[in-house]
Amino acid sequence: MSSQKKFYIETYGCQMNFADSEIVNAILMDEGMQAVTEAELADIILVNTCSIRENAETKVWNRLKEFRGLKSQKESLTVGVLGCMAERIKDQIIEEEQLVDIVVGPDAYRDIPRLIEEVEDGRKAVNVLLSLEETYADIAPVRTTGNGVSAFVSIMRGCDNMCSFCVVPFTRGRERSRPIESILTEIQKLSDEGYKEVTLLGQNVNSYKDGLNTFTTLMDRASRINPEIRFRFSSPHPKDFPDDLLYLIAERPNLCNYIHIPAQAGSDSMLERMRRPYTRDQYLALIQKMKSIIPGCSLSTDIIAGFCGETEEEHQQTLSLMKEVEYDLAYMFAYSERERTLAYRKFEDDVPEEVKKRRLSEIISQQMSIQHSRNKAEIGNRHIVLVEGTSKRSEDQLSGRTDTNKMVVFDRKDFVRGDYVEVEITDCTSATLRAIPIGKTTLSEYYSESVHS
Repeated sequence: MSSQKKFYIETYGCQMNFADSEIVNAILMDEGMQAVTEAELADIILVNTCSIRENAETKVWNRLKEFRGLKSQKESLTVGVLGCMAERIKDQIIEEEQLVDIVVGPDAYRDIPRLIEEVEDGRKAVNVLLSLEETYADIAPVRTTGNGVSAFVSIMRGCDNMCSFCVVPFTRGRERSRPIESILTEIQKLSDEGYKEVTLLGQNVNSYKDGLNTFTTLMDRASRINPEIRFRFSSPHPKDFPDDLLYLIAERPNLCNYIHIPAQAGSDSMLERMRRPYTRDQYLALIQKMKSIIPGCSLSTDIIAGFCGETEEEHQQTLSLMKEVEYDLAYMFAYSERERTLAYRKFEDDVPEEVKKRRLSEIISQQMSIQHSRNKAEIGNRHIVLVEGTSKRSEDQLSGRTDTNKMVVFDRKDFVRGDYVEVEITDCTSATLRAIPIGKTTLSEYYSESVHS
């Protein structure tokens, strides 16, 4: 393959998709190709897609139509679709709409160079086969974007949970875990390159299992690689959250006091229709355990409004769950039907759109109020913040996140990206904390002083 070829990847959806794009970078660059940051400069455009919600797919469809305009100006341009949407609606993308040349599922990225050659020979190229083994464990991701401070590391692929609303098991296949040594090697490389934060990724990270190694074992060993790298993870499942992981987070300073713990809904009847294997009471008991073992732990969640058959009472129970937990952050969406899921086959998407929108609006409004209240309670507190970059609003200010995953903005002074800075919170909105910087520090220094103060 010509070393002169330039490729551009545009990524949509979850953190796992961004991590996958870094794997594709490595595969194509190993073939001598060059990554570019603008679609207009590329010989090959690849769109890494998400199928979780209709809105995500709509964005991709619109973008592909824009790329078709580029293709009309540059006849040799190759356009491809990667990821979950590629697997789900491959025939429509290639045959009906005539928008792309290549369609590649999440388990077939190694095949992209061959598929590009097929297109050069005048054929459309498709590989959406799912695998029971593929984890890309031997491929070192190439991070061509990002801030050089925070990195995502995929520890497993696929999902076995089969929640009735979710298309992931059909687009990403069954659950399989990477060998633990390959994960630790990747983290060591990130440490050597100066990264300060690593987020471990999987559809259900707490079910990670490499032989006798559990997710808690992985977190323990990862956190020992470099005490100045802090670790996050996403996403765990409430059904099998281990106590020993909570105790490890509580005792290990570089394991962040932040847990994303998806609830999806607040009533037992809704959870049963969603095939979520826990009750409201079991979920709340887990939340209480988290707050008890990890004082000051920040919690976030996923919430779906208007799932099949949702009654007004069930909606109110979701609101009351969110009010009882008091999440620091929530990802809130109106339900959108996905083909191949159990809900698509078994239930009717019978909640009117205007009702979905109204319920979602009520959920968002309540959550913003809760977040603002919780953020106000931070005023006067001190936190350690990892500087991620310049604030979006002012070149004179920096932004970064606390250990509890709250965004903080403060004056630049002489701090730079990648610094740990101790700050004191002075003001807030529902989304952001404002602070004055106290001084540059390290994780070890900050938590040593916190213990003795």
